[in-house]
Amino acid sequence: MERLQKLMIGNAFLVIVMSMFAGFMLGFGLIGGLELYPGKIVAMPYYGTAEGWARAHSGGLSNGLLVLAVAWALPKIPLSNRMRNITAWGFIYIAWANTVFYWAGNAAGSRALSFGDNPLGASNLFGVLGFGLAFAGALLIVYLLLVAAISTFRSA
Repeated sequence: MERLQKLMIGNAFLVIVMSMFAGFMLGFGLIGGLELYPGKIVAMPYYGTAEGWARAHSGGLSNGLLVLAVAWALPKIPLSNRMRNITAWGFIYIAWANTVFYWAGNAAGSRALSFGDNPLGASNLFGVLGFGLAFAGALLIVYLLLVAAISTFRSA
């Protein structure tokens, strides 16, 4: 179990690092670049919108913290070894799928909220990839949380 926890913690930290990079993109979008010294802003290329990068910044942090919380709670959840592995790897998948969703959503007019075009704009390969990974992750997280909750309540 300790190995699974360490894998979850390491991946959570990497997802949080990605959220910090999204924070840079947010800053570039808000002020038009990177301030080298007071008053000197150098244009930095970025894609997407400041709003999208704000979501990627806060959402990535939330996903990383979620995986940390589950990693630390894992020993208290009465699961079989097989289900413990599925839970650990499932939450790692979910965090990375959501990270891809946020980043890909900034590259798609559809914001990666559907496979096809939607009222927000046209979809593209990034939109399809982001939505597909996040949709699978959304189904998986509901399943994993329900299994963990039911197992925990039954053992209480």
